[in-house]
Formats: sequence, structure tokens, C-alpha cells
Amino acid sequence: MAFIRDFLSPPYPSRQREEVDRLLNELLQIGKMEDFLSERPGGSFNMQCRHIRAIQIGKRFDEIGGLPMMEFAKRRVRRRLGVQLTSHLDYCWEGIGKWTA
Repeated sequence: MAFIRDFLSPPYPSRQREEVDRLLNELLQIGKMEDFLSERPGGSFNMQCRHIRAIQIGKRFDEIGGLPMMEFAKRRVRRRLGVQLTSHLDYCWEGIGKWTA
């Protein structure tokens, strides 16, 4: 049912659809290629072993549409990448806006 709701009434203004689509695709690529968490900091990962760009994307989603926008993105990640990477995204985004893992 969330899929239909997301399609008919996305949690972002229509004028930002291009940006949201671009950011969602980038987030999915990060998940596929690098993951959202690491065992060690360095490179793309901060001192808490969270993916730096994924955090930036989460912050932008929060600016665009708050928690509903972030939940929308999480549902997309779950559909495309599965439950394990979705749980990694939960922890990566911990502390952004009203997000809690």
C-alpha cells in the first residue's frame, strides 16, 4: 500500500522531483557499491564508520520533506537493496532531523 501512496502522493514538492530522483539514484548506487556503513573509518566513511555522502543525502532529504521524505527514501532502498542494507541506512542516518534507528 505504501508503494501506491508513494506513487500518487510523494512527500516532496513536484518542482523537486528531478533532484529527489537524482539523489535517490545516488543513494542506491552508494548502497550497491560501498554500503552505508563500514568496519573502519576512512575514505568515504567518517569516524563513526558512516558513509559521508549518504549522510549528506539524508540531510538534504530532511530539508526537502522531513521525516516523511526520509522514510520514502528508506522504502525505496528496502525495495531495491533489501533489509540488511536498509538497516545499515537506518544507522547511517541516525541523528538527522527526527530520524532514529
